[in-house]
Amino acid sequence: MIGMMERFPHLIIFLGVFLTALASVDAEVKSVFVFGDSQFDAGNNQYLKDCKLKANFKPYGSSFFNHPTGRFTNGRTVADFIAQYLEIEFQKPYQEVYRLLAKDSRMPFPSNGLNFASAGSGLLPDTNKKAGVTSIQVQLQQFEALLAKPPHLENSTHQHIHLKQINESLFFLVSGGNDVFSYFLLPGASNMTMETYVDAMLKEVDRFITKIYMNGGRRIVLFSLGPIGCIPGRVLIRGTPTDRCLDKMDEMAVYFNAGLKRFAYSIPSKYPGAIGLYAAVYVTGQKYRDNAKEYGFTNINDACCGNGPLNGGWQCGIFGYKMCKNPNEYFFWDFFHPSERTYELIAKAFWAGDKDEISPINLKTLVHIYNKTLPIH
Repeated sequence: MIGMMERFPHLIIFLGVFLTALASVDAEVKSVFVFGDSQFDAGNNQYLKDCKLKANFKPYGSSFFNHPTGRFTNGRTVADFIAQYLEIEFQKPYQEVYRLLAKDSRMPFPSNGLNFASAGSGLLPDTNKKAGVTSIQVQLQQFEALLAKPPHLENSTHQHIHLKQINESLFFLVSGGNDVFSYFLLPGASNMTMETYVDAMLKEVDRFITKIYMNGGRRIVLFSLGPIGCIPGRVLIRGTPTDRCLDKMDEMAVYFNAGLKRFAYSIPSKYPGAIGLYAAVYVTGQKYRDNAKEYGFTNINDACCGNGPLNGGWQCGIFGYKMCKNPNEYFFWDFFHPSERTYELIAKAFWAGDKDEISPINLKTLVHIYNKTLPIH
């Protein structure tokens, strides 16, 4: 009863903000727009000629697709699992659809949304810029370019339908991990303090979401950083211990996550009619690591696939890599990324979990919040 009373004021605030702005009726969300890095990249980087960060070779994709798709894991990502929960097809990579649209401009826009995520990208535009990745800022430009009405459709209803889809879609943003890793990998490359650096990252989140809102996005999900200090790839940082996580990196992730959560909770007041969710990847992931056996993990430290210390010294699939027998028993698939099993657990938590995992409501609840009269910009 006490726990309920503690949550009750927050519930009143939440409902008060949204229900005054929304005339809610039940509706199913059938479209998702995905932005971010390798956690959600569905294969965009493999289309980029000069990009150095790719996963379009074996054994990536081996546990589900039976072939590499460009995803940086052995199967599906969180975005893929959520698409399945929505009973829609996986979002195709923007780079693939862009090429199809270039051949046939009359081709209908994918009704299930689109994936713009690029492995290696960060919130800061210079993160991994030399590796040829697509920054968040450019991902946004790609999205906005698709909103422009082609000349031959000026007298059609195509643009109205397109904006209506945006207004009713989910928008996912997962980014920041590469910024944090770069801060520690390249000491001295940034003259900023940790706090200033993180604040710069959060300002980019603000700019990004403002543009998404201006273009009609209303259901916004911000995914926090996970326990990045525990990734096997931390061994690439000089002097990093292999018997424990890199505390300073996790401290930076926690600091960023606190700011991201505050921003997510401010969305209703800052962007009238919009809903912001905070998906607690760090807390959720640590729960699985702290209770490994309960969730079927026999190894939470090493990568299933790779080489060197913790199998984190080289990328999976190259340099005479080694691979575990059962990826489902490993928290990490390769030097940077969780296994499909880990992604599935996280996706389930965000779909129907409690406020410790995703707040102020879960995705299953969010997909039923809909207003046909929301202003479309």
